[in-house]
Amino acid sequence: MRLLIADDDKLHRTFLENVARETFVDLEELKMTSDGAGTVEAFDHGSYDCVVLDLQMPNGTGVEVARSIWAKAPTTKILFWSNYTEEAYIRGITKIVPAAAVYGYILKSAPDEQLKLALQGVFVAEQCVIDRKVRGVQQRAGDRRSSLSELEYETLVDLCLGLTDKAIASRRNVSLRGAQSRLQGIYHKLGLDKGEIPTGVWGPSFNLRTRAISLVLTQGILNADTLRREEKLLDEWIKHSSK
Repeated sequence: MRLLIADDDKLHRTFLENVARETFVDLEELKMTSDGAGTVEAFDHGSYDCVVLDLQMPNGTGVEVARSIWAKAPTTKILFWSNYTEEAYIRGITKIVPAAAVYGYILKSAPDEQLKLALQGVFVAEQCVIDRKVRGVQQRAGDRRSSLSELEYETLVDLCLGLTDKAIASRRNVSLRGAQSRLQGIYHKLGLDKGEIPTGVWGPSFNLRTRAISLVLTQGILNADTLRREEKLLDEWIKHSSK
């Protein structure tokens, strides 16, 4: 086994190294990196079949690193090790996992023995090992009645980026009515139907768009890492549209 460990915290890297060496006595190589770009570079210059990835690192998130790794070697086994159970991260991972890939998601708060079992499960038994809390978020995100569809999620991203209804329609290649229908679906699933918005003597208490942005950020449906990546995609779209 050739193992690559990526975490920007030195104590976490040392801890993972110790656990990995206790768990796997036949390690051929173990390399550690501290940021996204360095992890991608290390993977490109090595022959690693197993990777442990932190989700939040400088110069590239764990999701971005995993996307790069799987694009080159889709059978690479990856264990995500993180403090976060935000839907934004979990959706991001779910969208990039190759069909035949083996991966896991374990929380940093998990006991040492649970981490060892996750390492063995993903890297040796080749089984997907997902923390119970993360599995719960996956299930909620997959509930068509209450969670956002992928089309609604795209529209939500555009909303948070500040696009108007017409710009959303243009970017997603739908009619204005279609874009507005998706927005209404988002408001409904966030509990922002007009009948549910508190009203005072001044009128409705909330602006739907800004209230929706507040809710999706505080609930972890979107986060700063996702929006930074989407800003780059938006810039590319704007440049292409202006030609």
